[in-house]
Amino acid sequence: MKNYLVDDVPGSDLVGLRIRNTENAEDKVVGISFRRRDQLKPDVVWAVVGKVIQSSARFGLSDLFEVHLDHVTMPAGNGKRAEKTKGRSLSVMSAIKKSIVTVKASLNCLAYALIIAMARVNGDPKYQSYRDGKGL
Repeated sequence: MKNYLVDDVPGSDLVGLRIRNTENAEDKVVGISFRRRDQLKPDVVWAVVGKVIQSSARFGLSDLFEVHLDHVTMPAGNGKRAEKTKGRSLSVMSAIKKSIVTVKASLNCLAYALIIAMARVNGDPKYQSYRDGKGL
């Protein structure tokens, strides 16, 4: 049953099981917590079923059970492709990326950086000219 349920699930994804007795609606749902697919072994499932059999809950071997598989796909990767930035200098990246601003002033560059930042935050129409090093 375990191989049938998780055969198509990638190894890095998380799976969990919920088992419910359909004959007795008052019984609680028994669950196996989320874990990687390779960690969901038959021994774990049988251990949970064995605990239910030994408990005081009404449990018949001839009862019908619903088994639900919960599957969570884990994200893969780390965002955009790294090929855009790999091996490029800051001057090249500042021309490509709009979020990088290069202050072209040799004196008072901190003051100019603050002017550019304030123009951006306040929506100043001269922001682009400040960013390009003109109008300062």
